[in-house]
Amino acid sequence: MADPLVTVILPCYNAHQHLDKALASVLEQTYNRIEIIIVNDGSTNSETLDYLSSLDSSINVVYQQNKGLPAARNRGFNDAKGLFVLPLDCDDWLEPNAIAQLLEAVEVAGESVFAFPQMILEGQAAGITTKHYNLFEQLFLNQLPYCLLLPKVAWEKIGGYDESMRQGYEDWEFNIRLSTNGWRAVTVPEPLFHYRVTRTGMLLSTSGRQHCELWKTIRKKHPETYRWSKLKETWTEWRKNPSSYPLWVYFIWLIASSIMPTAWGSKFFSWARRYSNSRRVTRAYHARKAKLI
Repeated sequence: MADPLVTVILPCYNAHQHLDKALASVLEQTYNRIEIIIVNDGSTNSETLDYLSSLDSSINVVYQQNKGLPAARNRGFNDAKGLFVLPLDCDDWLEPNAIAQLLEAVEVAGESVFAFPQMILEGQAAGITTKHYNLFEQLFLNQLPYCLLLPKVAWEKIGGYDESMRQGYEDWEFNIRLSTNGWRAVTVPEPLFHYRVTRTGMLLSTSGRQHCELWKTIRKKHPETYRWSKLKETWTEWRKNPSSYPLWVYFIWLIASSIMPTAWGSKFFSWARRYSNSRRVTRAYHARKAKLI
């Protein structure tokens, strides 16, 4: 492939406050064959609408009725002209060499591959995470960022994001379908993606609080993948690969979540999040910072 076109999709719903930074990070990429699509998902805020109408004509702004984040991403993928596509939320941003490095990782790895970056946490979290891709672990916790560089054909073949998942985790379910349909993940070890964490964001305000309900929905969508015999087969295949947590823990979690009421499971998960990778990284970051003061 000689310099393939890459489309960056930015869904936007009444959220222009950080869009300048996100757009600047795309425009300043060292790789320059980039198409930018902003999907205005039914914004009603006059400042957001004024901002979008003021953008340069080189940035493609498409408008639709409010349908939620999964539908906005699907609209962007559908309209994308690029051979590769990268979703980017409008309050996050990229390092200047992100697309170049992700594209190189995909091209080196071969066919049926998508690439993900390591994350730099911003906002109410801080520090750099180290994520591994392990398909077995991915069935229990989403270890991939939503910000993937993937061939547009991958989105087409697996049917896009589930637009009914407006409460979040649509990217987790999408990532599972990528993997169960034969697409492999590769990563770039450098932190290239700035991910903003806020208490009002989807992850903390909605998805995390309904974790077990949403995970139950995912399991129902993929009954064959979550059969005990299939899980054992997947565990056998992936048990020697790096993972964020010991893989045997997930068998216990599956049994426990099957027994306890779903609401209890979500409360337990919310409590357990204080020991998550991102929380541990944030505490370590602030501890190092305190020592320097």
